[in-house]
Amino acid sequence: MSQYDVIVVGGGPAGLAAAIEAHKKGVGKVLVLERDRELGGILQQCIHNGFGLHQFKEQLTGPQYAQRFIDELKELNIEYRLNTMVLEITEDKQVHAINKKDGYQIYNAKAVVLAMGCRERTRGAISIPGKRPAGVMTAGSAQRYINMEGYMVGKKVVILGSGDIGLIMARRMTLEGAKVEAVVEVMPFSGGLNRNIVQCLHDYDIPLLLSHTITDIRGKDRVEGVTVSKVDENRQPIPGTEINYDCDTVLLSVGLIPENELSEGLGVGMDGVTKGPLVNESMETTAKGVFACGNVLHVHDLVDFVTEESQRAGRNAARYVLEGIHKRERVIHTKAGNGISYTIPHSIAVENIDEKVKLFMRPRNVYENVKLIVTADDEIIKTAKKKHMAPGEMENITIEKSLLENKDYKTLKVEVVKESE
Repeated sequence: MSQYDVIVVGGGPAGLAAAIEAHKKGVGKVLVLERDRELGGILQQCIHNGFGLHQFKEQLTGPQYAQRFIDELKELNIEYRLNTMVLEITEDKQVHAINKKDGYQIYNAKAVVLAMGCRERTRGAISIPGKRPAGVMTAGSAQRYINMEGYMVGKKVVILGSGDIGLIMARRMTLEGAKVEAVVEVMPFSGGLNRNIVQCLHDYDIPLLLSHTITDIRGKDRVEGVTVSKVDENRQPIPGTEINYDCDTVLLSVGLIPENELSEGLGVGMDGVTKGPLVNESMETTAKGVFACGNVLHVHDLVDFVTEESQRAGRNAARYVLEGIHKRERVIHTKAGNGISYTIPHSIAVENIDEKVKLFMRPRNVYENVKLIVTADDEIIKTAKKKHMAPGEMENITIEKSLLENKDYKTLKVEVVKESE
């Protein structure tokens, strides 16, 4: 049975950053386990630019961004195993994994970092009525087919959902010669970044139908067309508003789900909103010495923030190995107030913060000219003015340690209030 200081499950952007940071902080034996045939995770199929603006102050494509971390991992001689499926993580941090070369392996770790990323919601999860022809797939699958395998998935396309992958695939399909008939979104606002709506839809004159959804898929062997209907405020189709589109492909961009089967098997506490583990200021889950970062924790829109969060997880995993369990005498719990759907981290031990802690959150709705207010118990400790907030763009606010020191706060609440209030 092999012994390691830190084992990272997942070799995508989160796992790579966590492994490198743990090694830099003085941990000797680090192992990365990746189930795909190469490192880099989802970035390998994201060939568009826009990555690295925060981290490297330049525009990179997904593979370029990943390669910087892969090169550093190899320079530092950090061990990694590809085509390796982790089957189970036990409470005493034994990692059970399997691959063709080594067979069934059990690795012992002093600390584990969960960085499994997320997966796409499928057609089955959203119950679209209609037939079951070929040509209905998730936007991420289509992206892999086109960018990595070299297959064109269709000629006339309707995209359901306006998440970032759907918007990027609308542009990609257009550039490859397909006609994107429409991007259809059930909510009254888009789920993607504003820059993607402009660069992927407006620049290519692709219509975005808000408050609409697909109510029928037609076709026998292959998709032949879809019916799109307007929806009311309860997201129910309005009779008489049907529009028919002829198409041979339907792409779904209807949300991402953190890949947490291993976390649940381990028995860590889970957040019902993010569908990821509960974590403290060190990115440690409710299982001692098990840390989580990246999309397995909550779905990010920028990989730069994934890297930053994962470096924190790697740094604290190293501290856990070298120094043992951190004291947690004064714990403040974070809470999502009015207009906020969740906050990360879920709890903060003031003595473990270096100088400041970043709170990440997502707004529930689109807001213009509002304030983000952080209250500790009933005392306002921080406010930030926001011109524009939308659910498609993650927000963050920095809380300095000095604001929390020498106080006996129990909860931190983040909420949205109108400027006038």
